[in-house]
Amino acid sequence: MNRRDFSQWMAALAGVAAVQGLQAQGGPVEGVHYVKLSQPAPVSAPTGKIEVLEFFWYGCPHCNMLEPALEAWIKRLPADVAFRRVPVAFSATHESHQRLYYALEAMGQLDAMHRRIFAAIHTQQQRLDREADQIAFLKAQGVDEAKFVEMTKSFSVQTKMRQAKQLSSAYKIDGVPAFGVAGRFYTAGSLAGDNQRALAVADFLIDRARKGG
Repeated sequence: MNRRDFSQWMAALAGVAAVQGLQAQGGPVEGVHYVKLSQPAPVSAPTGKIEVLEFFWYGCPHCNMLEPALEAWIKRLPADVAFRRVPVAFSATHESHQRLYYALEAMGQLDAMHRRIFAAIHTQQQRLDREADQIAFLKAQGVDEAKFVEMTKSFSVQTKMRQAKQLSSAYKIDGVPAFGVAGRFYTAGSLAGDNQRALAVADFLIDRARKGG
């Protein structure tokens, strides 16, 4: 078992413990462990799919720490769940990372670079706030710098950034990591008790959305 597999195995065990902890409390409680939105948020998942969003920021240490558990959790999601990440833009720095995320997604480089960006910021102590720093980092990773710059200015990336801001507003996101489910529910570690339990609450909300609750 390599280090990555071991991390995901440990994350899965932690997830089981989180579920058991909530079950011992009698299950997630609306208004305590999660919130039901008064106005539904936009949903773009295909018909018959339950949309689940993770709101995050590359500079957030909690998002970085959650990533192994989140990856393990994503692999266990049922086929009727459509998961995607939504980078937030609380400030100019957040917006810079949001643009980085969507540009790499448009280039088909996101899967390869996502964890590397977290590691660069939180392990290697690199500052990736400015475009010049991002370009230098991506060039070292073998990413086409000219294509990256082109994509940061593209209409598709600008559109996704605008939609991400609208989603953050609709879910009333004020901190990360946080989760939106089916355009109707919101949870976060601050509500659930910690970020592992937030994943367990998200499981509960997925089941509630599936049943039409």
